[in-house]
Amino acid sequence: MPFVIGTAGHIDHGKTSLVKALTGIDTDRLEEEKARGISIELGFAHLDLPGTRAGIVDVPGHERFIRHMLAGAHGLDLVLFTVAADDGVMPQTEEHVAILHLLGIEHAIFVVTKADLVPDARLADVEQDIRILAAGTALENAPVVPFSFVTGRGLDALRARIAETLEAFDRPARPGYFRLPIDRAFALRGHGLVVTGTALAGQVGVGDRLRALPSNQVFRVRGVQVHNEPVPHAVGGQRVALNLSAQDGASIERGQVLCDERLSSGSTRFDASIEACATGTASPALKHHQRVRVHVGTSERMARVVLLGGEDRVDSGHTAFCQIVLSDPVLVLRGDRFVLRDEAAQRTLGGGVVLHPWPRVRRRRDVGLQRSMATLQRGDLAQVSELYIDDQDTFAVPIGPIREFLNRTDDQLASALADAAGIRVIELEGGAVYTTQTKWLAARDALLTALRAFHASHPLAAGREMETLRDTLPAHTPAHVFRAVIAQLEAESLLARDGSVLRLPGHTVALGGRERDMAERIVRLLRDAPLSPPDLPQLEATLAVERGRLLDVLRVLEADAAIVRVAVGLYFLTDSLTDLKRVVRSEFASADPFTPAAFRNRFGTSRKYAIPLLEYLDREGVTVRVGEARRLRSAAP
Repeated sequence: MPFVIGTAGHIDHGKTSLVKALTGIDTDRLEEEKARGISIELGFAHLDLPGTRAGIVDVPGHERFIRHMLAGAHGLDLVLFTVAADDGVMPQTEEHVAILHLLGIEHAIFVVTKADLVPDARLADVEQDIRILAAGTALENAPVVPFSFVTGRGLDALRARIAETLEAFDRPARPGYFRLPIDRAFALRGHGLVVTGTALAGQVGVGDRLRALPSNQVFRVRGVQVHNEPVPHAVGGQRVALNLSAQDGASIERGQVLCDERLSSGSTRFDASIEACATGTASPALKHHQRVRVHVGTSERMARVVLLGGEDRVDSGHTAFCQIVLSDPVLVLRGDRFVLRDEAAQRTLGGGVVLHPWPRVRRRRDVGLQRSMATLQRGDLAQVSELYIDDQDTFAVPIGPIREFLNRTDDQLASALADAAGIRVIELEGGAVYTTQTKWLAARDALLTALRAFHASHPLAAGREMETLRDTLPAHTPAHVFRAVIAQLEAESLLARDGSVLRLPGHTVALGGRERDMAERIVRLLRDAPLSPPDLPQLEATLAVERGRLLDVLRVLEADAAIVRVAVGLYFLTDSLTDLKRVVRSEFASADPFTPAAFRNRFGTSRKYAIPLLEYLDREGVTVRVGEARRLRSAAP
């Protein structure tokens, strides 16, 4: 299992010297660092242990470089926290403890450095101060080891303690696709662009394509190194260096994230559970609408804290749900840890965990909001998925957005979604989509209610067009998903389909007394002028009936094959058209084409009827058009 060890502690408390004693590597790379004797930027080394090699990130301790410390503190498995024996607990000691607690780092070793400068009684006092400081934080049970860089005191004990801690480390595989927050980016002569970082999850190999977010540029991996050695691939939990190639003009810098191409959504706001810092340099409370700096991964963004609920502040040591509104987009996923500092970058205010990476704007006093946020925080995979799908404007969601929201791979999700009682899987040709039982029942009830209402107001209609019914659904439903829903409801005998028309299974069309009389009058009117019948407006005027009722009766007659709609608003008796076909086949059997005028004269009709009738004969396969004329299809060359 790969491990990454980090340092923490006040400036000049011996972090870099400790790393050098453990590894032989001086992590101060910059001339200014060597001249001033302090770390300004992140430093990197590796530590060989029995059976493994751990990466080490050495962070600066000066308060002015907290942003650099935060950039290196994500993804750590173990922290070596230095406290100088002569100084004891100092302001950055307190702030670093608060930061590590807020980042959820639970494994640490407090190293009391410069042990050669003080008596053992002082070492005991410092240890006691450390215990008091760490009480109530994730580090309260961390061991304390005295150490001297000058005499070597405690070095072997520290090595043994590190090995023992990591050997007992039982970290589950980090979920999700590959992500690498960038902490260094530089051009290397002969190689081009190189980036480094601590991989949060997944795997990367030579030849892979990676997306940089939030810039959305795509890079190809030319080479992979772990601990300065070329490797075919690297995995989450390792310190990784990548040699990248990209199109001309592409660039990348600290704060961006290289990730699997399947991850594509940056966030300008996210829902979170936050804790107001209770240690050291913290402010007394986090306030509603307070402007802050958000540190997540290696990025830093200005933001605003919107508290969700009735309270307008979160007192030190207390927790709350909130929405963080960012000045610029950043890649965050569910479960990511972040730290909040004040706008002037002087104090750590709190931090928390991302619950929803792309929420809608929340109304902070909405009924049920606290319950939803609690589900996001503590619900299992199925419950959180159901909540996410229910919250979408669309009826069903493909696995991609769910995968990215939950920070899981397709393989990690598929079986969990299939087995979830509150989620329905809709199989489509292009891949499954997912909806909730709540949305399914709402769609089903809306469809059946709309059909019942339609049958009640249009008893003579066979049913309602599918596309018209799709518009009645409470959530947006694409046509191909709607067809799958209809197929399922049809299989459950909840509705019936005739072509594109839907009806309830028990619905039948039967003409009542008044409608039956109207139908008989329509048939008489059409029979009186077989090939020059009254059109729809004329029927409406003659029968003195409202058009909707007239159309209902006409549709019933069509369904019974008593009449045929030859053109818009133009109906003929079926018997009249049968006679027409027989006469045309008999009298126009010659191979010579006949004109519309000849057709019109033969049947004593007008052009208003002749042209639609000829087009009907074309559709029926009786005639074929030749220029402006016709000939029988059997006579066509």
